[in-house]
Amino acid sequence: MIIYDLNCDNNHQFEGWFQNASAFESQLEGKLVCCPKCDSHKVRRVPSAVMISGHHSELNETSSVQSSSSGSTALMPVGAQAMAIYRQLIDAIAKQSEDVGTSFAEEARKIHYNEAPERPIRGEATVDECEALRDEGINVLQLPLLKDEDLN
Repeated sequence: MIIYDLNCDNNHQFEGWFQNASAFESQLEGKLVCCPKCDSHKVRRVPSAVMISGHHSELNETSSVQSSSSGSTALMPVGAQAMAIYRQLIDAIAKQSEDVGTSFAEEARKIHYNEAPERPIRGEATVDECEALRDEGINVLQLPLLKDEDLN
């Protein structure tokens, strides 16, 4: 996989993960690449120093890509790959859900019992609160809270 640093026409910087350079070009032409902050499809690639390789057998292919690019590159270790993917997951959840803070368990119950409008929510709950919700038939997903510096 290749990670590209990208910028939109509003100068928001973000990264995108692509199988290869042609996948990026294809997705860009199909307007499948957009800025996560403003949804702009006017995206351009900016110099990047990071590429990743999933397998040692891809090392030669990656090396040829590395030598053809003008910037320096590095192979990202598996642990960092996992953290980057986790960061993308958390960002996606945050963008598509309402933060109800410490009222998560209460709000989840209201939604479950049709006392509040159904919608995706996120927030904070104790382990005991999550277990009680599950006992009531309310599905919840617990994700560890990580500091931003832990996700880089």
